[in-house]
Amino acid sequence: MNLFRWSIVGLLCFGVIGVGLSTGIVEFDQGQSFEYESATVTAVDNESRELATVDVRIADTDSKRYLGLSDTESLGADEGMLFVYETQQEPTFVMRDMSFPIDIVFIGSDGTVTTIHHAEANDDSLFEGTAQYVLEVPYHYTTENGIQVGDRIEIPERFS
Repeated sequence: MNLFRWSIVGLLCFGVIGVGLSTGIVEFDQGQSFEYESATVTAVDNESRELATVDVRIADTDSKRYLGLSDTESLGADEGMLFVYETQQEPTFVMRDMSFPIDIVFIGSDGTVTTIHHAEANDDSLFEGTAQYVLEVPYHYTTENGIQVGDRIEIPERFS
C-alpha cells in the first residue's frame, strides 16, 4: 500500500512539474549565480554606419533569461545583456527587482531593431516586442547613440 501511495504522489508531482513547464512557468532561486559567455554586438544604421558597440553577457537559457539583470547593481557605459532565443517570438520583459533603469531593445531574427523601450527601475509595466534577440543597455543608451527602430544589431554568428 505504501508503494502505491508513493507512486501516486510521484505521478502528481510529475504532473505538476509537467504542467508548469508546458505553460512556460519556471521558477528559479534568485540566489543563483551563473557564468555568462560574453560577446560584442555592434549597432549600425541603414547605411551600415557604426553607431555603437556593446560588450554583452549572453542570456541563452531559461534560467539566465529569467534572472536577467535583476542581480546586477549597474551597467558600464558600453555594457549590456543579450537575451538569445532559438526562434523569433514575442517575449515580454518586466523590471522585476531592477535597481536601475535600462533600455530594452527588441531585435528580429534578421538583426533589425523592432522596438525600443526606455524602462524605469521597478516599473510594473510589461515591455513587449517581436524578437529573437533582446538587448538590454544603460538607460537612454539608444537615444545617446542614435539607435532607432529599423537599425540593425550585428550579432556574432555563433549566437544567430
